[in-house]
Amino acid sequence: MCGRVAVTLPSDSMAQLFGAAPANDLPIVPNYNVCPTDAVHVVRASGSGRALVSMRWGFIPAWYKTPTDGPLLINARAETIAKKPAFGAAARARRCLVPVSGYYEWAAQGGAKLPWYYHRRDGAPLALAGIWQTWQVGDTPLATCALVTTASNALAGQVHHRMPVVLEPDAWGKWLGEAGKGAAALMRPAPEDVLSAYRVSAAVNSNRAAGCELIEPWLDDEGA
Repeated sequence: MCGRVAVTLPSDSMAQLFGAAPANDLPIVPNYNVCPTDAVHVVRASGSGRALVSMRWGFIPAWYKTPTDGPLLINARAETIAKKPAFGAAARARRCLVPVSGYYEWAAQGGAKLPWYYHRRDGAPLALAGIWQTWQVGDTPLATCALVTTASNALAGQVHHRMPVVLEPDAWGKWLGEAGKGAAALMRPAPEDVLSAYRVSAAVNSNRAAGCELIEPWLDDEGA
């Protein structure tokens, strides 16, 4: 799964990278500890081209009467996304990209949770596959999203059996529905040469932690 991300790229740089018109209410960056229910940057297709907007990380199904009416849906499994009542319509018509600098995953070891940070080897942002939906009760709409996950590749599998779907630039248009069909085939593990990972400090285990030191490599007492 993917339950925490870091975003360091300025919003205007994101807009330029994805060829998207930026909204005025984008989340503040950098943010080295973006948690579920926080606002995230999202690239979605619109009638006038791509838009870079803010959405709540935590997909809310249409039948929820409140945002906490049921489980917090931050991830959608690629293998079942099309069949799930909560996700099916969004998987067909409301796919998006979630730009991040990297994501955290935790390995269980001796009762402790040891955090790892995953990022692109080439230093570029990760474009994670997502789905979105506007949830509304009363007069105030709330745009929400979830990340799509798949089985881990060998690198990610050393820590967890699931990983987010990472999309390369030539797949962005297809995932957004701009370049024909075949989006389902994109929901696969990232090639082994795309990502790198390293241990980081357990400070990130707290959702209140902040600061660039959260993504710095962790050194043990021997400096290794």
